[in-house]
Amino acid sequence: MKLYSIIQGKSAALNCGTMRPTKKSKNHRIKILFSTLAFSGLALNLSAQETETDTLEGKKVVLDEVLVQAIRVTKEFPITFSNLDKEQLRSRNLGQDVPILMNFMPAVVTTSDAGAGVGYTGIRVRGSDATRVNVTINGIPYNDAESQGTFWVNMPDFASSTQSLQLQRGVGTSTNGAGAFGASLNMLTDAFSEEAYARISSSIGSFNTLRNNVKFSTGLLNDHIEFSGRLSRITSDGYVDRASSELDSYFLQGVYKDDNTLIKALLFGGHEITYQAWNGITAEELETNRTFNSAGMYTDANGNTQFYDNEVDNYKQDHFQLHWSETWSPEWDMHIALHYTKGRGFFEQYRDDDDFSTYGLEPITVNGELVENTDLIRRRWLDNDFYGTVFSTTYTKKKVKLIIGGGYNKYEGDHFGEIIWAQYASNSEIRDRYYDDTSTKTDFNVYTKVNYQLNNKWSVFGDLQYRNVGYQANGDETGLVDDTFDFFNPKAGVTFDLNQNNNFYFSYALANREPNRNDYESGSPKPEKLNDFELGWRYVSPSFQLNTNVYYMKYKDQLVLTGELNDVGAPLRANVGDSYRLGLEVDANIKLSRAFSVRPNIALSDNRNVDFYFQRDGTLENLGNTHIAYSPQIVAGNILAFQPKENFQLALLTKFVGEQYMGNIDSENSTLDSYSQTDFNVQYVIETNSFVKSIVLSGLVNNIFDADIVSNGYFYTYDDSWSNPGAVSTIEGAGYYPQAGINFLLGATINF
Repeated sequence: MKLYSIIQGKSAALNCGTMRPTKKSKNHRIKILFSTLAFSGLALNLSAQETETDTLEGKKVVLDEVLVQAIRVTKEFPITFSNLDKEQLRSRNLGQDVPILMNFMPAVVTTSDAGAGVGYTGIRVRGSDATRVNVTINGIPYNDAESQGTFWVNMPDFASSTQSLQLQRGVGTSTNGAGAFGASLNMLTDAFSEEAYARISSSIGSFNTLRNNVKFSTGLLNDHIEFSGRLSRITSDGYVDRASSELDSYFLQGVYKDDNTLIKALLFGGHEITYQAWNGITAEELETNRTFNSAGMYTDANGNTQFYDNEVDNYKQDHFQLHWSETWSPEWDMHIALHYTKGRGFFEQYRDDDDFSTYGLEPITVNGELVENTDLIRRRWLDNDFYGTVFSTTYTKKKVKLIIGGGYNKYEGDHFGEIIWAQYASNSEIRDRYYDDTSTKTDFNVYTKVNYQLNNKWSVFGDLQYRNVGYQANGDETGLVDDTFDFFNPKAGVTFDLNQNNNFYFSYALANREPNRNDYESGSPKPEKLNDFELGWRYVSPSFQLNTNVYYMKYKDQLVLTGELNDVGAPLRANVGDSYRLGLEVDANIKLSRAFSVRPNIALSDNRNVDFYFQRDGTLENLGNTHIAYSPQIVAGNILAFQPKENFQLALLTKFVGEQYMGNIDSENSTLDSYSQTDFNVQYVIETNSFVKSIVLSGLVNNIFDADIVSNGYFYTYDDSWSNPGAVSTIEGAGYYPQAGINFLLGATINF
């Protein structure tokens, strides 16, 4: 986990140069865009919740879906969404993180700190970063309570225990946890299996990447009880220098079921040790040394540059969930869950010539000289507990589907720092804490949703949510907080079924959201408000599915990323008054023939801060309507699949991300160039009639055209009056996170 609030363990490289990487020519960008759009077309993938049969792991039953049905939707709801199930994930699931596996979904942009999809990864949807994407696992909130971010590195190989996921873009329906301001992602873990099975999977790849896992199920014992589990280990050196990862994880499940009851107990978690790769590089380094990593760099006594060998993030996280789902009658069912998450760990840093005063230490005299600085190694710890309950009950009869639900969750976090070695220890004592702070957050919500069928063509949807959030924290390291919020979030919509093929919808949603911890540390933030309007059309036929939607998201006091980092590298946000996102999303699933299919998508958007003010050279200027940071105007993707036989499939996957700004002032120095990435995926299944049921061989070549991709970065400004008294000029600078060129993963799975 990125510790110390959303301290991401980065050392802010605020002395980076300002030279930008060489720009691609306009004609070159147009060629890339045209080739991508040739695949992408004008359409959006419609994938309603489906019940599929997996011959290896048994049948997915309706009872499993009760865990998420309170927050998931189908095409009968006026909500914009896409689904991804384990069959679609399986051929590419070779050790990369969940966001990377979601890369080809509509309006999604992903990035990897280490450059190859293993370790810390990030996701943005409609230009909104991970702190604004509500994530639940079986309906349980997963976003970090303080930072609101999601850290998939804490649950490596989690895709191997995922039955399906649904990404709702925009506000979506009411859910548990932090409010959705860009999207909500709900994940359903493995369904129980009726038949016993065992599985061994291994994959190897570039940068010494190695993934091994074992998975098993007892099948249903006496038709009622099942036990299953998974153990995984992933290691990788990373594309970036020293960006290594050692990732261990587990997933254990016990199930009791009968005709009307499903009880699930789950225990899962992970332990990650990742060498820090969060500093980024300068524009000059991007041209001359793309893999350079400044983390851990220091100067030894002889004046030589060295790199500390343990500049790592070391964190463990364990999750316990207990679910009880009951069908009381053909009309009524309910679900209640208890959960507990334990997290603990630190990031470790070598600090070169640090001030004693930072750590509350007194100057000392050594050989007659006053010493006020020292080299040292420090650890910044986070030890937290997150627990609570979520619940829902559903009434379904003919024309009505009514859901009443909610949840109460509490977070308690201890934040403290230790010096584990120092060249000069001054008056420090063993196990001294140079800060020792606590924080608490409570989150309560209740909601009521109803979908009512007026006739055979029209249905209406209503959703009312009340949410209460309370913060308490002490100390500069936790953001001095004592705040409470009461939010009312109504939603409404209408759906029109023209015929069995065509479906239209319109919805409106109001969402409110609290600041996160770093927002408090940065100043006096306001809560933000969003009015989300969605208008969509879906077309469904046996060989062609289409979904297209237009959205308008109008924000008040939106907390947008500024592009800057704080003194420990965490991204900074600021309220910007009025802003909006206006866009068109189109996605399709087209069966061209018995063997060929294509799934293109495109998202076009305009994302603006309204009347944005910025102080440049000591003068406050109105820059007009500027682009919102990290919000490309075009994101497109495509999957071209060829399956000549049932056991053999090939796929060509393409992604295009348009030019974007890393700040909000439309500075050329803050530009991230557009890029296109193409991957190649192959899977071959060998069926056997023996103890070994099948052998699955998979291959994935990422970035097959070896494109120079920079998917993320940061941008900062400052006044240089301190170095030039009497004159104020604004200095700009930027850092970049390059991604790997062509690289591969090869895997084999043996099913018993």
